[in-house]
Amino acid sequence: MRAAVLHEIGQDKLEVVDDVEAVGFGPGKVRIRVRATGLCHSDVSAMSGVLPQPAPFIPGHEGAGEIIDLGDGVTGLAQGQRVLLCWLPACGSCPACRRGQTQLCLAGFMNAGIPNFKRPGGDVFGFAGTGTFTEEVVVDAGCAVPIPDDVPFDIAALIGCGVTTGLGAAINTAKVEAGSSVAVIGCGGVGISAIQGAKLQGAAQIVAVDPVESRREAALRFGATEAVAPDALADARQRITAGEGFDYVFEVVGKSATARTAYETTRRGGTLCVVGAGAMDDNLQLNMFELFFDEKRILPSMYGGGDVLRSYERAIALWRAGRIDLESLITHRVPLAGVNEALEQMRTGVALRTCIEI
Repeated sequence: MRAAVLHEIGQDKLEVVDDVEAVGFGPGKVRIRVRATGLCHSDVSAMSGVLPQPAPFIPGHEGAGEIIDLGDGVTGLAQGQRVLLCWLPACGSCPACRRGQTQLCLAGFMNAGIPNFKRPGGDVFGFAGTGTFTEEVVVDAGCAVPIPDDVPFDIAALIGCGVTTGLGAAINTAKVEAGSSVAVIGCGGVGISAIQGAKLQGAAQIVAVDPVESRREAALRFGATEAVAPDALADARQRITAGEGFDYVFEVVGKSATARTAYETTRRGGTLCVVGAGAMDDNLQLNMFELFFDEKRILPSMYGGGDVLRSYERAIALWRAGRIDLESLITHRVPLAGVNEALEQMRTGVALRTCIEI
């Protein structure tokens, strides 16, 4: 079958080949025909080596499609059923799951080190245990989450990662309070979703911060009350908060430099929510006195900071009610053969989310 493969970490382009086979099908597994997948910045980070991922691998973890085969012992699913792919399924029995922190379950990460594809030349991994830049994928049954018939595949794919992550950061993790002031640093698909989450929570001021003008313009359409370039953030802080700092600041880039800026932009006693996935060797510098004296809450948000299945249902309900706009998040559409075009759109900041239609 057809798939987009990265041969070595550090390469900036994928090769679209037609000799890939999805492997590992058996008890407890499902085979999914992928219909749509989003290009997430985490895919690009894995390609560059910022996020750990063995190669060769097939990127993609934000997908949706139809079940075409079920392994023995799989219940609650059926052939032909429409599903989205959950790249971090909960096992339900580990300490994190028993505490109700299913987004911290490590079971899904165990699959990331097991090849789930092969080519004539050898094994191929799927990013984050999935790999959705392909026509078919074999995953654990827990990765296949049924979706209602009225949810298009492209919308379902977004809910599978970016939307859930951004909305959840504002609603589950930071718990933005009505009437508060918010700044969101980084306004791609996840950042825009955080803006929509802050708006849902009733934030009075939402300042979007991004170096790309088209993204700033988009942020205003999605609920930001103001949008500025990074070099204008200090002025916005002074004007809006009288220099005190914002009640909530979301870092959605995944770099220590922007996290430090986010910390400094947060008021004393306020909340810094770290959403961006960064590198293991990129260290955030904080001194012990400021940690004590400023009493700022630093809250990382993993996959939206809550039960992902409930978060999916919430996103669908909000979308149906017209409370969030997901269609407009998809600013570009390409076939699988155009995946390198999609990568360029993301790197240049042109696209909020590119949907790859397979």
